[in-house]
Amino acid sequence: MAAGGSLSAFRLPPLPTIREIIKLFRLHAAKQLSQNFLLDLRLTDKIVRKAGTLTNAYVYEVGPGPGGITRSILNAGVAELLVVEKDSRFLPGLQMLSDAAPGKLRIVHGDVLTFKIERAFPESLKRHWEDDPPNVHIIGNLPFSVSTPLIIKWLENVSRRDGPFAYGRTQMTLTFQKEVAERLTATTGSKQRSRLSIMAQYLCSVQHVLTIPGRAFVPKPEVDVGVVRFTPLTQPRIEQPFQLVEKVVQNVFQFRRKYCHRGLGMLFPEAQRVESTGKLLQLADVDPTLRPSQLSVSHFKSLCDVYRKMCDEDPHLFAYNFREELKQNKSKNQEKEGEESYRLQLPP
Repeated sequence: MAAGGSLSAFRLPPLPTIREIIKLFRLHAAKQLSQNFLLDLRLTDKIVRKAGTLTNAYVYEVGPGPGGITRSILNAGVAELLVVEKDSRFLPGLQMLSDAAPGKLRIVHGDVLTFKIERAFPESLKRHWEDDPPNVHIIGNLPFSVSTPLIIKWLENVSRRDGPFAYGRTQMTLTFQKEVAERLTATTGSKQRSRLSIMAQYLCSVQHVLTIPGRAFVPKPEVDVGVVRFTPLTQPRIEQPFQLVEKVVQNVFQFRRKYCHRGLGMLFPEAQRVESTGKLLQLADVDPTLRPSQLSVSHFKSLCDVYRKMCDEDPHLFAYNFREELKQNKSKNQEKEGEESYRLQLPP
């Protein structure tokens, strides 16, 4: 590997433009994969700058497509760039970039949802969680169809300190639909406050660092795009298992226009719902008439802590699913109605 000083001086040689690459390899954005290409290298440079200093860094780019952001990352003086691309149509164009940057660009034909990034970079990059973030970054222009499931997966990795976060508090700079970016960063009381707001903010410092107009992409999406930067916190603001926090948050926000006690009640079987919901709210010291968007991360911390104690006291409680109970009740009612109908049809 080259010495540190020469790494930062690297620039790609003259190459066909991204638009020319698209024509050369007859590429087109697949609508079913919600792909959108960013062709303006000034904008891709801007996204990469928002990730911070990348000199000598190890970068994992997700969904590189025709390679616009890939070029900007390589020009930022990185030590190594690993790209994972599911769509084989983009591989020849990426290989052209790899040939132009010997030893710097590694291409994996695979799925970001299943790729094991924790084995991809040198062990020497690992840092203790309490230390500064490692010199490892995740950057990506995510297809809209995978952005939410992927960030939820990575947030769960943050909570377990595995996957990309086996190296420490790996920073992420990712694109989302502007509406999703606003949800991720929404403050208490705002209209955009949602499940994503809590799940992201209890684990990370989250910043909406840039908005890119939809017209900059090809094909032009119907919405603008937000660039969001995530830095995992040294200490999560809720210290409970990810699945427990997710269950509480999901239940609250499924009735986002109702008072919060409505969604919280769905954590409990119907027979004990009123009593247990009252107990949860009382012990957590949360006003039952607050709307979900008015609940702070501190409110959710109290609710999750009390719910955890209630689950410890009742081993069957966490597994309870109110939708399953609804199905069972519906099935029982249908059986009962069927029996009554049969009796009515019997001759006297």
